[in-house]
Amino acid sequence: MTLIDGKKISSDLKTEIAATVEDMVANGQKRPHLAAILVGHDGGSETYVANKVKACEQCGFTSTLIRFEDTVTEEELLQAIDRLNNDADVDGFIVQLPLPRHISEQRVIEAIDYRKDVDGFHPVNVGRMSIGLPCYVSATPFGILELLRRYDIETRGKRCVVLGRSNIVGKPVATLLMQKAQPGNATVTVCHSATPDIKDICREADIIIAALGSPGFVTADMVKPGAVIVDVGTTRVPDATRKSGFRLRGDVDFDNVAPLCSFITPVPGGVGPMTIASLMHNTLLAARHEIY
Repeated sequence: MTLIDGKKISSDLKTEIAATVEDMVANGQKRPHLAAILVGHDGGSETYVANKVKACEQCGFTSTLIRFEDTVTEEELLQAIDRLNNDADVDGFIVQLPLPRHISEQRVIEAIDYRKDVDGFHPVNVGRMSIGLPCYVSATPFGILELLRRYDIETRGKRCVVLGRSNIVGKPVATLLMQKAQPGNATVTVCHSATPDIKDICREADIIIAALGSPGFVTADMVKPGAVIVDVGTTRVPDATRKSGFRLRGDVDFDNVAPLCSFITPVPGGVGPMTIASLMHNTLLAARHEIY
């Protein structure tokens, strides 16, 4: 069993991006510039955005953080997005989700210029991805494929089961794995809450990508020997032994499943670290005008 080290791959990717940026600057090009809009003071969002700012420093990017209180109106937020759309110095930007309930997340996403949508959520990027055109791929699916690529995990002709059908992970990663590419060329089954006989389906899989948000859902009796397991789940569960009072648990019963696998991602330290590195990758693409 090989443990897939997302921390190392994330670090490697950011190091490679930083080297590319220094070459760009040496050739007279400007540094990539990533902006982020943060609404309110959600603890998880604060941490995530702080980590993005830190990653920008590691990659040699310029970063801008624009803050609003959670009383901001939808119209004020849309005006801020319009300013970033028209700011030639900003290569890409994100609006950190979730947003307050009085603001339409879909309207906000659609207001972002798809050429600056480094989160990869705009319908134009989602549509381009679905037919194999150049686009910004959302961070978690890109991170999953990058892990498969860097560990030389064969996907061509393999049976892949994706557990979960979210717009952020399940649907896009299933689409990407079906594409004529490497990683890709897999036969993909997407399972969800209405799927019968999930255990039987999983037992046939060469690769399982679990993105349900259901701690410990994938058990040993669902995994065939030699399977590859990618655990996207990160649910906080109570743990009195931790100072924080909780720990992160994935969608896979790791202790019992890991011995059966050829490769498996841990939680934490697997897919999670790849998301911000993937965002940095998209920002570099934006700065180099590789997506039109």
